[in-house]
Amino acid sequence: MLKKLGAAFGAALIISAATLAHGATISGAGSTFAAPLYSKWAEAYKTQDLNYQSIGSGGGIRQITANTVDFGASDKPLKPDDLATNNFVQFPTAIGGVVPVVNLPGIKSGDVKLTGANLADIYRGAIKKWNDPLLAVNNPGVNLPNLPITVVHRSDGSGTTFIFTTYLAAKAKHWATDVGANDAVQWPVGIGGKGNEGVAAFVKQTPGSIGYVEYAYAATNSLTYTLVQNKAGKFTTPTAAAFAAAAAGAKWSSAPGYYLLLIDQPAPDAWPISGATFVILHKNQANGRQVIAFFDWAFKNGDAAASSLAYVPLPAAVKDLIRKTAFAQVK
Repeated sequence: MLKKLGAAFGAALIISAATLAHGATISGAGSTFAAPLYSKWAEAYKTQDLNYQSIGSGGGIRQITANTVDFGASDKPLKPDDLATNNFVQFPTAIGGVVPVVNLPGIKSGDVKLTGANLADIYRGAIKKWNDPLLAVNNPGVNLPNLPITVVHRSDGSGTTFIFTTYLAAKAKHWATDVGANDAVQWPVGIGGKGNEGVAAFVKQTPGSIGYVEYAYAATNSLTYTLVQNKAGKFTTPTAAAFAAAAAGAKWSSAPGYYLLLIDQPAPDAWPISGATFVILHKNQANGRQVIAFFDWAFKNGDAAASSLAYVPLPAAVKDLIRKTAFAQVK
């Protein structure tokens, strides 16, 4: 199923709902992290067309701020003050995970174990080869090749980058001090790819490379993922269950504007680089209620599609909370 969706994840993804659609087209833009999920939901939605441009979270925020789309999508949530300033409503739609992916001869998914400090050292250029002793210590018996590391990162403003760099900053003081955490940073080394799809493409074609993508892109492109050490000290596998473990303690009801991060959660089986993806729209706008109708439909009917792509659907109680709070504010 994932392979069938591979062709849909283009740099400028246009999603259309089923041909039985009626009414005006809903327009959205932003998160490439969420694009596979919104594509799947749109395929099944029978009421309206959805035109969604997969341009990165930064682009989505810019477009909804400029009022050129009906909703923006971002994996970097806006803080409550920013929501208030722009008269925005924000709500999460699903949980996913950011996954390090590599292109190494003879290495299969799950063979390589990395710590947060390892990832920070790789991405700042301090670890330059795959057989570096700092990597070998957690990988006994793994034939790490004597290859230079090619670092691949996002070139565009990206919520995936925000989640990834927030994790690096939490695990390595030098990263927090020298680079920081944001949707766009000054990368010390590496080459940039546009969108999750661009990073996946670079890694797939470049031996010795490492990148970071939302899990669906790793699965769709048959990329080799690494294990990552979580807060409990366990090297975990990226799965829907691991993303769900990271989200299990999320207290959405006490998060103003639904601003909540799921980085490095303490659950024993949690994937440490997990996060929610969010929708942002104006409280008063044309097509606002149509946007709400689409996501309300997805909350009622889209859990199976989300799970098939290894996203974690929101709990029913959180969906009800969103209906009573965020949905109710859109006119």
